[in-house]
Amino acid sequence: MKNYGFPLLAIVLGLMLGFTRPAHAQGGDFAQWLAGLRRDAVAQGVPAATVDRAFAGVEPLPRVLELDQKQPESTITLDRYLTNVVKPERIEKGRKLKLQHKALLHAVSDRYGVPPKVIMALWAVESGFGDTMGSFRVVDALATLAFDGRRPDMFRAELISALKILGRGRFESGDLKGSWAGAMGQVQFMPSTYLHYAVNYRHEGQPDIWHTQGDVFASAANYLSTLGWKRDESWGREVELPASFDSGLIGLKVKRTVSEWGRLGVHRVGGAKLPASAIAGSIVQPDGPGGRAFLVYDNFRVIMKWNRSTYFALAVNMLADGIGN
Repeated sequence: MKNYGFPLLAIVLGLMLGFTRPAHAQGGDFAQWLAGLRRDAVAQGVPAATVDRAFAGVEPLPRVLELDQKQPESTITLDRYLTNVVKPERIEKGRKLKLQHKALLHAVSDRYGVPPKVIMALWAVESGFGDTMGSFRVVDALATLAFDGRRPDMFRAELISALKILGRGRFESGDLKGSWAGAMGQVQFMPSTYLHYAVNYRHEGQPDIWHTQGDVFASAANYLSTLGWKRDESWGREVELPASFDSGLIGLKVKRTVSEWGRLGVHRVGGAKLPASAIAGSIVQPDGPGGRAFLVYDNFRVIMKWNRSTYFALAVNMLADGIGN
C-alpha cells in the first residue's frame, strides 16, 4: 500500500507476509517455472493464447524484489499515521470531488448502501483519488513475486487470477497496471479481489477500475456491501477509559452494547456519557495501554476486512468523517 496512502495495501501485505525467502529464490529456471504456471493457468480455463500473450517478454523485475525485501518495521505511532493520511488538503480535495461526482456517488450509494464519504475516503487512501495507481505491469510484478518472493503460493494464485482477468477478453497485459505487489487500479484491488467484487456500474461488460469512475465507485461499494456494511450504522467513536478499566476487555474479540460499555465507565472524550444504545461494539487501543481508545462497531470490522490494520480502518473512517456526507 504507499507512503501512508499509496499503496497502503502493499505496505500491510509486506508487514504481514514475513521476511523469509523461498528455497528457489537462490536459483531455478524462470522460463521452466513459467511453463509450469502456463500449464496450471490453462488447466484452470485461461485460453493458452491469452497466457502466451501475457508472458511474452516477461522477466523477473529486480525493483519488485527490492521493494518486497525492504518492507519497513511497523514502528509508526497512530497519531503520526493519522497525520500522514488524514490531511486537511486531502479532506478538502475529497469534498470538492464528492461534489463533482455527486450524482454518480449517490446513485452508487443508493444501490449498495455505502455512504459517498466512505467511498471517497477509500479512493483517497488507496490511490490519491486515482492519481497514484502504480506503474508496474501487474503480470510482471506478480510473476516476479511468485517465482522469487516471500509468499510464492499467494502470489502464484494472484498471477493466475490476473490471467483469468485477461482471459475475459477486454484487457491486454499492458492494461493491467498497479503497485509492485500487484494491487490494481484506483481502488487497488488484488486480481482475486477484482474477480470476486469488481462490477461494471452500467452492466456493460468487464469492470474498468483504472479509467471508468462508475466502475471504481461501484466496485468499492460492492466490496464493502458484500463484506457486511450496515447502511444505517456508523463506524464508532473515540472514547476515554476509566483508570480501573480491565485491559482484558480490549480487543475486537470482546463485544458489548454501547450501554454496557457506559456502565463500565467508558465515556466520550471530554467526559460526557455515552448514549444509551443496543449497538454492539468493541474497544480497540492500537498503541497499547495509555494510547488513544476507540469504541468501534461492525462497519469498522468491514473496513478491516479490506485491510487488516486498525490504523488503516481508523484513518479511512476519520477521513470519511472529515469529508462528510
